[in-house]
Amino acid sequence: MLVFSDQRLAFIAVPKTGTTAIEMALRPKADIIFGKQRKHMTAQRFHRRIAPFLNNAFDLQPERFAVIREPEEQIRSWYRYRTREGHEGSKSAIGLSFDEFVQDVIKDPPPPHAGIGSQIKMLTGSRGQVMVHHLFAYEAQPKLRAFLNDRFGTEILLKQKNVSPDTDAPLTPEIRTRLRDARAEEFTLYDRVQQAGGHLITDI
Repeated sequence: MLVFSDQRLAFIAVPKTGTTAIEMALRPKADIIFGKQRKHMTAQRFHRRIAPFLNNAFDLQPERFAVIREPEEQIRSWYRYRTREGHEGSKSAIGLSFDEFVQDVIKDPPPPHAGIGSQIKMLTGSRGQVMVHHLFAYEAQPKLRAFLNDRFGTEILLKQKNVSPDTDAPLTPEIRTRLRDARAEEFTLYDRVQQAGGHLITDI
């Protein structure tokens, strides 16, 4: 997570949505950097803990922005990451099909290798309200770049980082239906962003 004083922005980093590329491009411009375990702080935690501190200490009320990815593709990215060569231990999904991985992801609770969290928990509050001011679809990169270029007053170049091998990972229709049922809120939020043209603006 990054905070920018001059631009009055805060970046909420949702895993597997191109966050490393954004952080690499913007990190030199950040005034506050949260790394390691706090890199992927939820929007709700930022709202409750960090936003009041920034307001009281620096009179700073940053707008928050984040990226959401098509949910099946976001999980597929996790699958490729956890099945790549050299990924061993309890969080390894090596040897599992994507069908099996998705079925483990939607278990309650999921086993360690499928404990990937969810985009909806990263982005919404306890009542389901979106907790960022600007939410971009991962697939709408031009909208995100235009937003960043405007706010920073310069061209921001996003270079792909930490890309897992593009292995084949099909999902059967039956498991896709179960996934959409289990994560209906996440699919609905993604569709809402797409219907907004890839850039959803909210009033927290």
